[in-house]
This record gives sequence, C-alpha cells and structure tokens, in this order.
Amino acid sequence: MVKLVITEKPSVAKQVSDVLGVTERKDGYIEGNGYIVSWCIGHLVELAQPGAYKEEWKKWDYESLPIIPKQWKYDIKENTRKQYNILCSLLNRDDVETVICATDAGREGELIFRLVYGLAGCRKPVERLWISSLEESAIKEGFDNLKPGSSYDSLYHSALCRQEADWLVGINATRLFTVLYGGRLLRAGRVQTPTLAMVTGREDEIKNFKKEKYFIVHITCNGIDAVTEKTGSMEEAEKTAVCCQDGRAVVTSVTKEEKTLMPPELYDLTSLQRDANRYFGFTAKQTLEYAQSLYEKKLITYPRTDSRYLSGGMEETAGSIIKEAFKLFCKEPGQIPEAEPDTSSIINSRKVTDHHAIIPTKVFNKDCMGKIPATEQKILCLVAGKLLCATGEKHVYGTVKAGLSCSGYVFTVSGKNIIYNGWKDFEDIYMGYLDISSSNRHEGLEKENNFPALSEGQAFENVQAKITEHYTTPPKHFTEDTLLSAMERAGASGTVAGAERRGLGTPATRADIIEKLVKDGFIKRNKKQLIPTEDGIKLISVLPDTLKSPGLTAEWENALTLVAEGKMDRQEFIYRIEAMVSGLVQKYKSTENIKKDIFTPTHEKLGKCPACGGDVVSGKYGAYCIKKCGMDIGHVMGISLTNVQVKDIISGKEILLKGLKSRQGKSYNAYITANGTEEYSYIKNGEEKKGVRYKLAMEFPGKKLFGGKTFKTN
Repeated sequence: MVKLVITEKPSVAKQVSDVLGVTERKDGYIEGNGYIVSWCIGHLVELAQPGAYKEEWKKWDYESLPIIPKQWKYDIKENTRKQYNILCSLLNRDDVETVICATDAGREGELIFRLVYGLAGCRKPVERLWISSLEESAIKEGFDNLKPGSSYDSLYHSALCRQEADWLVGINATRLFTVLYGGRLLRAGRVQTPTLAMVTGREDEIKNFKKEKYFIVHITCNGIDAVTEKTGSMEEAEKTAVCCQDGRAVVTSVTKEEKTLMPPELYDLTSLQRDANRYFGFTAKQTLEYAQSLYEKKLITYPRTDSRYLSGGMEETAGSIIKEAFKLFCKEPGQIPEAEPDTSSIINSRKVTDHHAIIPTKVFNKDCMGKIPATEQKILCLVAGKLLCATGEKHVYGTVKAGLSCSGYVFTVSGKNIIYNGWKDFEDIYMGYLDISSSNRHEGLEKENNFPALSEGQAFENVQAKITEHYTTPPKHFTEDTLLSAMERAGASGTVAGAERRGLGTPATRADIIEKLVKDGFIKRNKKQLIPTEDGIKLISVLPDTLKSPGLTAEWENALTLVAEGKMDRQEFIYRIEAMVSGLVQKYKSTENIKKDIFTPTHEKLGKCPACGGDVVSGKYGAYCIKKCGMDIGHVMGISLTNVQVKDIISGKEILLKGLKSRQGKSYNAYITANGTEEYSYIKNGEEKKGVRYKLAMEFPGKKLFGGKTFKTN
C-alpha cells in the first residue's frame, strides 16, 4: 500500500519527491519508496459559468438577474484537464490507502486540494502537510508532524465561502452594469472596484487641486539657515526681509532630543513588491514571478506571505544565512564589523500567519548569484539585505530645533546629527551593492547636516536675509508601490484581530487585480504612475457606494474568520451575500435616470471616405469608414497613418511617410499624395480577399542644395 501526496505545483512535487526518495517518473506523477507524488497546476477546478445551470442564464439581460445557484456546479479547466484526470485516477487507485494534502498552507491551497478530492469521489483518509519553506529540513519536519485533514475543515468552509461570494457578486454586478450601460464590459467586484475607486479618487484630488503661491523669509548666519513660517503675502515677506537684513539675530530657545529608529521588519510579499517597484520599476506581478522562481530554486522561503516575522526555533537558521549575506555584500574583510545579529527582534510566532516572513534559505550563498537572472539577483539581494538590517542594532540620532529672534520676527531652524548608525551601516552596504541612491530610499527622515552647536542667548551680527518663492503641490499619482500600500491598509482598521486577510486582496492577488484593471482599460500606466482612464472614471461614477467601499472586504474577512474558527455556519455567510446581491439588482429595477450611452465611445471625425463618401472616424485600432465599404483608410504601403495624416491624405494634401521598405529590404522615405482610389484583391488561405485603397502619387526627398532648403524630385 502507498501514500498519495498532492502538491499545488509540479516544482514543489519534485522537491518533495527528492526529500522522500521518490524517483520513478511517470506521466503526471512520481512514484517509489512507498509514495506517489503528484500535483495540481493551481486551480484545476473552478465554479461553472451561469449557463451551466439554466439556459436563460446564458443571456446577458436584466430579467435573468439575480443569478443565484441553488446547488453549485464545477468545471474542469480545459488546459489542465489531463492532470485532473491523472489525479482522479490516482485518488481512486486500489493501492492508495492515505492521501496527504501538500498544497500551499493557507485558505486557497486548502480549496485547490479539496475540490479535486471531492469531485474525484475519494473517501480515503487525508493528512495535512503544513510548511513555509521547501528546504529539506522543513519538508522532513513537516512530514514528521502531519495533522488530520479534518483539522482544516473549517478553513475549507471559509475558502468555499470566499469563492462562492466572489462569484455571486462578480457575476451579478458585472452583468447588471454591463447590461444597464449599453454592453461595454464593466467588471465589478469587492476588491477590483474599491481599488479602482482609490485611483480615480486620487485623480479627482489632483484635478481639483488649487495651486497657491507662498513665501518664506530666510536669515543665514554661522552656517545655519533659519526660516519664518509660510506667508501668502509678498509685501509681508519683503517687509520682514528688509527689517532683518544686516540685523542682529539672537537664539531664544534650543530643544535637543535623542531619537531611535529601530531595525526594519522583514519582508512580506507586499512590502517586497513595493520596494522592487520603487527601486527597480518592477510591477507587482513581475516581482511575484521573480520571487516565485527563487522559491522554486530553493533560494528564498515561500513568497506569498503577509507575515513579517519568523517563527520560534528559527534563530540558528537566520544566523547562518546572515553570515552568507555578509560574504555577499562586504567586498573587503572588515568593511563592516560583523556584529552578532540580534535574531530575537525578528522572532514572533504570534505574528506569523500561514507562512513566516520571506528570507533566504540555507542554500543561499554568494556563488548562487551568477546562476540566476539579473532580475532575480536584485530580488534576492533585497531579501538578504533586509535580513541583515532587521537583525542589526538600533540607529540613534539627535535632533535640534532652535528659535531665533531678529528685529522682532521669529525664525526657526532644525537639524539632525547621527550618534550611532547601527543597522543603517548594513543598508548603506547592500543598497550600494545594488547601486540604489540614498535619495530613493524614502527614509522619511531629515538628512544629516552636521548641525552646529547653538545655545540660548547666542547672538549673530550682520545676518543676511532673502526670500524664496514656493507653490503648494498636489497629491501624487499612485505608483504600484503606493497603491499596494493603500490596498494593504484599506479597510484594515475594520478587520478583527486574527483575520486571515486584511485590506483589499491578498499579497498574492493584489498584483493580478492591478493587471486586470490595466487590461480591462480602466487604468493605464505612465512610466511608474497608475492613472485612471476615462472609462475607469465613468465606471466609478455609476457604481453604488457598497461596491466601491473597502469596508465590504473588511466585513467579509471578519465573517470568514468566524467561519474558519467554526464560530459561524458557512450557509449563514452565503445567505447574507445572496441578500446583498438581490438587493443590488432590485435597486436598479427602474432605469429611467440612467444615462445608458455613457460608455459609448465618441469618435473624432477625420473627413469623408474617398471611396463611398461615408464619415471617416478614429477608432481603437485606427481610422475607418463607418459605412464599412472596404476602404483601407488608415494604412498606406504597410505604414499605419496617424489621425493627422489621415485627415491630410483624404483632403488631398501631401504627407511624408518614413520607414518604407523596398523589395531589397532597404528603408526609404517618400512624399505621398492620394489620387483617387483603386480596388485590389489577394488570396489568403485559398480564399480571395477584396478591398479598396488609395491610388498614390509618390515623390522622393532630394539632397540639400543651398540655403538649407530640401528639394524633391519625381
């Protein structure tokens, strides 16, 4: 008899097999040494689409809403059906006596396994492997401490609630608003919609911002620059400056304070994604992909975590990894004194949820850097550097704030002096290794300025005065760094202690939420900035506050926590969601006040079609004739025309085309004028295709002759 181990991914199955001594590869599984190790490929099973329940639910119309199944149905993903069939066969194999669930330790991992196990009709006993690292020692320890699968029944029930609730809200809200507003696909959901609302809200703040001018008066003396408070009056500033110029300033107060900046916490996925975006411009999705690859190479621990501490008993592991980090970052012996790391500051089992913080594994060393891509090197360096800083000594600095009086006016000056650099020594080293400037670290602290000693009553003669002009600045657009932070905090204050998830989404799903908003055309990227599109702004304007508020997620997570703890029946949770969905549909029963064409695109008119006389308008994929007469309006000789070029060519003007290709493959430029139209045809896949195109007159740029003018020759 054998035990069947089911992991979430093939790469994890390979590593588990290596530890268990399972070596015989088969189609879709590995066998040997009393075990069969197979794998899912993420979610093999998903909730069925509405049409699987009722024929009328295939239609997108208001009358079919709300869509609330009485009994849930499931579909097998077509691209992974083969692996699903393999797992079903293995689960029902006569010699399999026990099944070990080794999917990711968390709510979604539990759901992935249970759905396959349930649909396969398997009733064999289940044990649960719960680990946070793929190191050999962690896997061995996990198999030595397997728990009964039934211990996680409530976690599974909360996972089902999450899946079904997201389906109910997503399907009904998306169909409702898509139907109400003319058929433009308007995806809505409890995570995606509040995220979009935050981005559009920030855009409103920026657009409505009123820039205001203000002035500050400075006096300089003995190497210090003291300033007045802001004033909106230039006259007042000039009066102050005139009175203080060449005057006498006296120190009226000096306040000194010693402050401590404790070492930073370790990385969870969100904080890693934020730093990678800030320092390297990586998107959240890219960072997750790089981190996942490092995890599968056994170089870092499990990345999809929201914990920033390690569990008790990991002190020795952390200590050995820190020594390897020193070897990587310190190019010269003694570059930084190798202090004894304070691992106690990063150990807190109470703050560890499914998985501990992200750190390198024992496999990590300086030699592995040359074996991985540059992008993964950067992520690995961040993770290793953060571990060094987190176990360093506190950073101590002194602040000084002084008040000065000059000609009856009050000035202030403040500064900072480093007393003990502590963990920032390590930060300087690994940030230097990554070539990240100190100005890009968002330390949130004033810069050290070697502030001079001041004492009350101290006087300075012949001070110099000047005025500087400033403007108030609007809020900044979100970047992925700042949006991830906002998603993490959104609604978190309303979430109970012990909730598995806080904020909008999970560390693993936030990247996908951002990508979906971009793909659906509701957000666009402008370098690092995330900016709402016109459709994104319109969508938020028509959706109800219930869907836009992150408070909905907080309410769900509170209830899901109760389900996971066995304190709430899962059906009670679903009843609440069904009532919410029904109420949402009922609210829009009357559509008299709805502007149904709000999402209908307004196309710029560029002229009249030279073939049929119909209007030529700009579209998503270029200019076209609204009569669809077959005229290729937007292209000439394989070159896509801009709207300006289309306007010019159909009005008879000459345009310059660059980058044309000759039959020999050489590039050239030409001046083009349309001289009527002509029909053309060609054969594609055995079928004749016909159309209409411009009939062209062509001239070529000649050489420069005199006076800087360029002449053309026919």
